[in-house]
Amino acid sequence: MKINPSKCVACGNCTYVCPMGAIYIDPVIKRATVNSTECVECYACYNGLSQEKLNPVIVRTMRKVFQLMRLRFDPEPDVCPTSAFEPDELVWPRVVRRAFSDPRVPHESTGIEGRGTEEVKTNDVSDRVMVGEVGFTIEFGRPGVGVWFRDIQKACWTLAKAGVAFEKKNPITSLMSDVSTGTIKADVMGEKLMSAIIEIKVAVERTEEIVRLVWAIEKEVDTVVALGVGTRCDEKGEENVVAPILERLGYTLHRAKTNTGLGRITNVAKDKTNEPVPAGAAK
Repeated sequence: MKINPSKCVACGNCTYVCPMGAIYIDPVIKRATVNSTECVECYACYNGLSQEKLNPVIVRTMRKVFQLMRLRFDPEPDVCPTSAFEPDELVWPRVVRRAFSDPRVPHESTGIEGRGTEEVKTNDVSDRVMVGEVGFTIEFGRPGVGVWFRDIQKACWTLAKAGVAFEKKNPITSLMSDVSTGTIKADVMGEKLMSAIIEIKVAVERTEEIVRLVWAIEKEVDTVVALGVGTRCDEKGEENVVAPILERLGYTLHRAKTNTGLGRITNVAKDKTNEPVPAGAAK
């Protein structure tokens, strides 16, 4: 994202809407400026502000006149009065910033908007996590913090050494040059994202091992990490296998989502016999 200095009137409205703090008023040129290194191309500024088309010369003149009169004039806080924002034409590898940071943009690799996959939210019909298994979503980054691919790489290497199964339809997995080692393509290492999610699946017996691995990873990366755990409930809607393990590790459990069997399969693959099977189901 760029801000056209010939249009900008340095009202400062945009500095408040950037979730990464990447926009600032340059004291030298006295214009709003985007720190391209910290910008994750989320388009929150471009889409979050109303774009008016006032003449920038007139607006600057009015601001100076009011300043001389010791009066303050500011446009509404949700407005860019002169439509100074100009989106860049994003090319590889910078384009991955927007794919992970703007939830309305579908990933080219998955065709799905957002940082993860759809089926993890509909496990009742996709059977991605079977009885005796546990699925983990490991999220790196948050607004105001973000995450560099080099930190995600550290996590993927650590998890791959532990022999976990990376979700094939996950956008991070699609960027791996070698899934067996968790190696991500080198040309994206210099890219920063708002956040990203690694999805893995293991046997229930490995729950504590994976949690402790994530704890170790947290100490090696310069961002925040959020851990989500998904597993099967019994026929009464209760879960008494994974929950005790997490509680013993110090977690206070809250059910984020419970699937009740009301979903339907929209992404059907076929096995070797040409029979349809749920996407994500064990073959």
